Amino acid sequence: MSHRHIIAILRGITPDEAVPVCTALVEAGITLIEVPLNSPNAVDSIGRAAAALSDRAEIGAGTVLTPEDVRAVAGAGGTFIVSPDTNVEVIGETLRLGLKSYPGVFSPTDAFAAIRAGATGLKFFPAEVLGSKGIKAMKAVLPPALPVYAVGGASPDNFHEFFAVGCTGFGLGTYIFKPGMSVAEVAERAKLAVAAYDKGNSK
Repeated sequence: MSHRHIIAILRGITPDEAVPVCTALVEAGITLIEVPLNSPNAVDSIGRAAAALSDRAEIGAGTVLTPEDVRAVAGAGGTFIVSPDTNVEVIGETLRLGLKSYPGVFSPTDAFAAIRAGATGLKFFPAEVLGSKGIKAMKAVLPPALPVYAVGGASPDNFHEFFAVGCTGFGLGTYIFKPGMSVAEVAERAKLAVAAYDKGNSK
């Protein structure tokens, strides 16, 4: 299945919310969904969402810090792993289990360590600190075809800045979901994000 390169990051979601919120995201056009492992019963949420939506979306985990975490996510039906850091053991276990790997990078050293370990794509984090200028400088030395995502400070208001320097896509956290948000509010924000992505991606 083809996806918009928007990863919805559902930090703090509960298992009971997982399927309704993920369904609303998919219906709005966001089909890459990350449940950070520091959410309540995160593996349960991943399992429920994957069971309900695996034919329409990719459900993965974020804040993955250990190979044991990777195995738990794979066992629940998750298909991708996002980390805050470049941990070659986590990347290796992710690939061994056939999942996609998106480690967090902040420097060229991180980026090339991740590439050498086999990362599927790179998560520039926090993007609001690196800024589009920092990402542009690093993109100049990275393999051109490697997908890169701006995470931490990316929003529909600045998608165009990151697209302009070669970002493939974005991770959206508190913009798209905070604990206590209604499903309708998540859906509305998802629609705005999709519209901004489509506009920026068509240029």
